[in-house]
Amino acid sequence: MGYLDHKLRELSAYMPDLTKQPDFDAFWEETIAEAQSVALRPERSKLDHPIRSAKVYDIAYCGMDETRIHGWFITPAGSDGTRYPCLIHYHGFTGSRGEPSDFMHWVMMGFAVLSVDCRDQGGPTGNSAGYTSGFLSNVASKGVHNKHEYYYRYVYMDAVKAIDFACAQPEVDAERIIIEGGSQGGGLGMAVVALDDRPKAALVDVPSNSNLIARVEGNHGAFGAVADYLKRHPEQTELVLDNLSYFDTMNMADRIACPVLASVALKDETCPALMYFATYNRIRSDKRVEIYPFNGHEGGGARHTEVKLRFLAERFGQWLQ
Repeated sequence: MGYLDHKLRELSAYMPDLTKQPDFDAFWEETIAEAQSVALRPERSKLDHPIRSAKVYDIAYCGMDETRIHGWFITPAGSDGTRYPCLIHYHGFTGSRGEPSDFMHWVMMGFAVLSVDCRDQGGPTGNSAGYTSGFLSNVASKGVHNKHEYYYRYVYMDAVKAIDFACAQPEVDAERIIIEGGSQGGGLGMAVVALDDRPKAALVDVPSNSNLIARVEGNHGAFGAVADYLKRHPEQTELVLDNLSYFDTMNMADRIACPVLASVALKDETCPALMYFATYNRIRSDKRVEIYPFNGHEGGGARHTEVKLRFLAERFGQWLQ
């Protein structure tokens, strides 16, 4: 057995106990209904971008609580009336929607692209949600004392509503939606395809938000903020860990129906590969994982972008004729 085969065998055997609460499904049905009750109010404004083979729009829509979520919508500069498949991108922790040039390889391939901010992070998107407690270190601990106030409850729904925005655009074929993202964005991708059946595939790299108790225990990445919160509020330990269970993608994995292309890096201490496999091992749909044995949280980088391009060409090449 080769080195990578041995590592994959170890990772594939990892099945920590689920932490799903009895009202898990009811909680998400209620949350989705609440988010859908908020009008989308989509806006877009065309930019004069120097790349003339693409059309670039500055966009905004209402997230779960009427927070205006900002992003980019980019299409090939084809003839009017063309409907494109759409790739929706979610960014990593503290990041933003990025710059239009970040996504031109997808546009050149034949996709429209929607890249959206996470609220309260590095982009122009703020946060209109109300909280009844403070937080420590970063937004991963914001509202963690109350599952209905928790930061990622809003962000998961903002990300689902990005699909609503994409499907409302005349250039987009709503039957051809792809989800893509890394780190936090990979975790969002896992959550979105578990909560919404419209995407036809998810491309997720070094994904976050899996096996969250272990992430907190090990102070890994953003969820070290929850450990900091519990240092200050040890009496809330059981409450907080139960609340996190609603947002742990390992508890959602059995709901995923679309193909998943994932990647992990074995030297990643921010989003450890083992913790993602608590989710990956429970996905029942068609799935594939690429392992980068000596990479850290940067993952496979440009090399893995080539893997994703080929995956889309092989699986969905008829979309791109």
